[in-house]
Amino acid sequence: MELDLIQDAFDRVSKKQKLSSSKTQQLVRQIEHEIEQAIMKMQSTENATSCPELKQILADLKNKLNEFSPMNQLETLQKDLNITLGKYVKVTEKSFNPDISKAYRNVDFDPHIVNQIIASHFYRQGLFDLGDCFISEANEPEAAALKTPFLEMYGILESMRRRNLELALNWASSHSEWLAQNGSNLELKLHQLQFVEILQNDSVQNALSYVRKHLAPNASAHKVEIPKLMGCLVWSGKLHKSPYADLLSPNHWEKLADEFMQQFCSCLGQSYQSPLSIAIAAGIHGLPTLLKLESVMAVKKQEWQAMKQLPVPIDLSKDFQFHSIFVCPVLREQGSDENPPMLMPCGHVLSKQSIVKLSKSSTRPFKCPYCPLEASVAQCRQLHF
Repeated sequence: MELDLIQDAFDRVSKKQKLSSSKTQQLVRQIEHEIEQAIMKMQSTENATSCPELKQILADLKNKLNEFSPMNQLETLQKDLNITLGKYVKVTEKSFNPDISKAYRNVDFDPHIVNQIIASHFYRQGLFDLGDCFISEANEPEAAALKTPFLEMYGILESMRRRNLELALNWASSHSEWLAQNGSNLELKLHQLQFVEILQNDSVQNALSYVRKHLAPNASAHKVEIPKLMGCLVWSGKLHKSPYADLLSPNHWEKLADEFMQQFCSCLGQSYQSPLSIAIAAGIHGLPTLLKLESVMAVKKQEWQAMKQLPVPIDLSKDFQFHSIFVCPVLREQGSDENPPMLMPCGHVLSKQSIVKLSKSSTRPFKCPYCPLEASVAQCRQLHF
């Protein structure tokens, strides 16, 4: 599916619509101006009851309106917009297959798990009323427990938007060990922003006391950050003119809010992005290949849905790659803990089962299927993925 083509076509429609709206408003303002001028002339005539003068003013108004032909201009603008919209419809119809059921494979799944995934999606998006309505209509009362952690997360985010870091700092403090184990300096960044807020809105003494209380105990781990904050004290009242003016950028708050969401979801054992959104996006990305495969297999009178492995690869791009995946080029099977990838001395990688089959024994050398070099099982090294 050429989503880029659809996006480009949509952008052209949007641009044309904005241009048409702008010119239409400009045309309306021009008509209003001419009418207002005519009214002023009529009101300023010495003899307001003089029919010839009034008729002349109305005639002049009519001539001016005919000069720029507002109706013709409006028709031209609408025609151009309709042409662009028509092209967008054609691109959409060409890109989207109205019957996608041909690319569907019957899969056994637990409807309760699917309902929980949908409810979790609503809650992680902050759509709590919609999530509550869904679990009520789906009769999934146990899914209500999914709401609690996201209520906490959005409560903290709302406080951060009001530049109140108390809740975020409390959360980071209670999860400091977990954050450190995951290599996150979220807590430090929160303290930095809090320090800047105190320096800007309170006093130098309180800002210094804050550093001593919260950052000094771990000064050895903050050898870069603490001197920078101390430098800010010298520029109190004019921090925006200092070498540390970047600390005042609103981008720090936005980035920190995103980082907080990532760490919060990770702490829950969940991904930052909604699994439901990712699954749907991946399905949309791979759908054209599946539809084309179905049409080709139908011509050959073959059934692809019964296959354990698709005869063609589906490239989902790097946006959908979250884990390393190894597929043995010999057996064409995905690696596993029982059949891990093995690095040969020549640099090529095969699965353990492939190497065992090629060697026929643990001591006998065998030839790499991709180069002339030989190796033995003992010379191959297991890779972790």
